[in-house]
Amino acid sequence: MKQNFLINLSNDKSQTKILAILIALLIGSASVFYTNYIVKKLAEHERQEIELYAKALEIITSTDSDNDEGVAINFITEQIIKKNDMIPAIITDAHDNPVSTASASSINIDFPSKATEEEKKEIMYEELEVMKSQHPPIEINLAGLQQRIFYRNSDVLFQLQYYPYVQLSVIGVFVWLTYLAFSSSRRAEQNRVWVGLAKETAHQLGTPISSLMAWIEYFKSDPQFSHNEAIPELEKDVHKLEMITARFSNIGSVPTLTEENLHEILNNIINYLQSRISSKVKLHLDADSPNPAPAKINRHLFEWVIENLCKNAVDSMSGGSGEIMITLRNQTNKWIIDVSDTGKGISKANLKKVFDPGFSTKKRGWGLGLTLAKRIIENYHQGKIFVKSSEPNKGTTFRIVLNS
Repeated sequence: MKQNFLINLSNDKSQTKILAILIALLIGSASVFYTNYIVKKLAEHERQEIELYAKALEIITSTDSDNDEGVAINFITEQIIKKNDMIPAIITDAHDNPVSTASASSINIDFPSKATEEEKKEIMYEELEVMKSQHPPIEINLAGLQQRIFYRNSDVLFQLQYYPYVQLSVIGVFVWLTYLAFSSSRRAEQNRVWVGLAKETAHQLGTPISSLMAWIEYFKSDPQFSHNEAIPELEKDVHKLEMITARFSNIGSVPTLTEENLHEILNNIINYLQSRISSKVKLHLDADSPNPAPAKINRHLFEWVIENLCKNAVDSMSGGSGEIMITLRNQTNKWIIDVSDTGKGISKANLKKVFDPGFSTKKRGWGLGLTLAKRIIENYHQGKIFVKSSEPNKGTTFRIVLNS
């Protein structure tokens, strides 16, 4: 029930994020489609303006400027030719060469104030290449000479053309920031819940631990039990409970790292666990480095990680016989700790999920052991933990990498 609750909660959050992304993509796509529609319409309008401009030039060059026709020419000049102050255009001959000086054969092209005619000509040819790539020329006949007008999109049209992509980028950044804020908020909320739960658990454990310690002292003082072999083992278990309580009490605080002997810690874990797991499962330590093996760690948290990996390994054997091998190696200022078992292994489909909160192949439990192990190793010890290898029905190897 608990495991299903965590998995459903995780799935709900994932679905909410996916839905938000899909809505953002839908809005962005609609914006691109509509803007492209407007750009197409505006481009058609600009071509009509250039065609009107071309027609006006033809009329001017073929009409007498006297009497009423002169009025018409003035109207054309003032209301059509001079009104086009947005669309850059260049008039060329049949061979695509500007018909006269830069100023006379072009409109709406910005030349530097101190540019020479040669520099202006160079700028015009560069503009011509751009214009040719955007629109086919408009053929005109001026005073019996076949000429062409090339033009390109106005700056307004150019800006509008790229506006949806800028808008998409802004939406993308907004969605990403919202996602980060949402994830951070959820993690902070979850952390507060787990910290509160952990500290309350530690508080609740205090009373039975004190009672157990009193009973052990009582049995030790009774001659009938003073030499009983169970007493030292009970003391070890009470000491372990005290360590667990200390771990829970310190959750939410930055753990203190001290230099510890990895060889000694791993030996102690094996000695403690061997008498508390199935007799069919054997624990071994293989260390190529001499004792001591120094590393800066938080002893209590590191022990919990190794114990958790070992207990998971025992569970993977489903009550049958098997072996758990812990190897310790030193490689270029790194400690490599492998925990290998001969259990049922992990399927390829589950390899990427083993560290996810709530994931577990067991019927009972929260599925948080490996999640917490990853946090302890990577967040608190700046190390790495991952599945080195796993094969169904042959076993699994988890690898921990720590700085030496």
